[in-house]
Amino acid sequence: MPRLPFAVLFLLAAAPAAAAPPDVTGLWLTDDGKGVVEVTPCGRNMCGKIVRVLDRRPGIPTTDVENPDPARRNRPIVGLQVLSGFKPGTNQWEGGQAYDPKKGSSYRSSMRLNRDGSLRITGCVLVICQSVRWTRTR
Repeated sequence: MPRLPFAVLFLLAAAPAAAAPPDVTGLWLTDDGKGVVEVTPCGRNMCGKIVRVLDRRPGIPTTDVENPDPARRNRPIVGLQVLSGFKPGTNQWEGGQAYDPKKGSSYRSSMRLNRDGSLRITGCVLVICQSVRWTRTR
């Protein structure tokens, strides 16, 4: 029996598996405490939509009024997809887009689960990046 196939199998079995990104599915309270976003799989990627608006003050928009596309300004905030296309990376979800309905802006983004269980979402424009911290609601 040849030894080469056994050696190849041994090396494959001993190779460390790539670290999969952590499970970020669930309901997340936004950093400002004014909304809840549900993060769910969308195919092999991760996406997120607003499922609840907690800010009930008068004058708070109920539609996507800041969207730069006038045809989209009538979209309800509840149900609005704000995270899309996050692909599995090493220990994080990357290559996604985050949409901020308060500003009507989209950002290149990544998501990473913090040690304390919170979710760090980092959005970038050119080389300037900013992160927010969301907390799991369940």
